[in-house]
Amino acid sequence: MMIITQLITSFIASAGFGVLFNAPRQALVQCGLVGMSGWILYYELVLLGMDVVPATIFGAMLVAVLSQICAKVFKKPIIIFNISGIIPLVPGGIAYDAMRHFVENDYYTAVQLSAKVMLLAGGIAIGLMFSEVMNQVIKKFPARG
Repeated sequence: MMIITQLITSFIASAGFGVLFNAPRQALVQCGLVGMSGWILYYELVLLGMDVVPATIFGAMLVAVLSQICAKVFKKPIIIFNISGIIPLVPGGIAYDAMRHFVENDYYTAVQLSAKVMLLAGGIAIGLMFSEVMNQVIKKFPARG
């Protein structure tokens, strides 16, 4: 039952941010599916015992790959799918907790949480960048034969 809840909420979050970022109406379902796929990969990897940072990297890589596919198939800009799809992976709750601990003068916990936020944000950037680099390499060296 929990996985169904995760599927639904991650889809709504991604599609909802697609609305906020003025994505075309016909792309909102794809935005939701891209975000849902990235989140479910992240969620399953964490359940299997992987640390959250590598799981975030793999989730971001999946989002980037699916965004590239959707951009080509539906002839829309890739940024529409990237931004909407990456939203479920953004560590907003942890960032909020870090700031709350700073305000409460609990600097030890605040610094730990801030470091985690930076690692997760870096993981998102690495995942998106790695996928784009692989896409460029594939374009540059087409298959022969």
